[in-house]
Amino acid sequence: MAEDVVFPESRATVYTTLAAGPEFRHEIEVKRSRFITVLHRTGDEEGARSVLAGLRKEFHDARHHCSAFVLGPDRGLQRSNDDGEPSGTAGIPMLDALLKRETAPGVTDLSDVTAVVVRYFGGILLGAGGLVRAYSESVTAALDRAPLVQRRRQRICRVTVPHATAGRLENDLRAAGYVMAETSYEAQTTVLRLALPDDPAALARAGERLAALSAGSAELVPGETEWIDVPLS
Repeated sequence: MAEDVVFPESRATVYTTLAAGPEFRHEIEVKRSRFITVLHRTGDEEGARSVLAGLRKEFHDARHHCSAFVLGPDRGLQRSNDDGEPSGTAGIPMLDALLKRETAPGVTDLSDVTAVVVRYFGGILLGAGGLVRAYSESVTAALDRAPLVQRRRQRICRVTVPHATAGRLENDLRAAGYVMAETSYEAQTTVLRLALPDDPAALARAGERLAALSAGSAELVPGETEWIDVPLS
């Protein structure tokens, strides 16, 4: 499933999501009812609905396949569905569990996540309050165990230098803590690429540091942005 989020340029420059890789599953039991939560990293609504469709086929004998998803760096797209449970007892509690998840103290920025809770009815009615708690706790318990990463918007900047000085400058930039992207080679020059935080202050500081390292001979040229995964600090 596609990793890139296709949204207009967002106000957010960082958010939290599931680590790339297979979906994450966790199960709880409440009064003999099984609640199987599946968390999947998804970049668009089509992907989220595809996840739900696949789980409906896999768990075709389950009574309910309730879902919620939140998408986009600004979390601009949010949907939930009770799938036959009493209105407001499944999808909304699941969505609340995603939206209110703290990824750092006071920070709630989880996005690009689809949650599906498959319920096998155990024969004991839970009541509206019991259902709300069960669906919320099922998603929360899965998130407690799921691998998460930060997704950061980086500005890819070009630095064009002669071949003879490229190696030294690249080493100096790495030693200064800058993240280097792909390097390319032209006839007379080497093009170094740096992945920098996408904010004017960070770009200005990087330009000043580059000028100092190159004795004013190299210029930082900002280019396109891209989202990259980094471990949670």
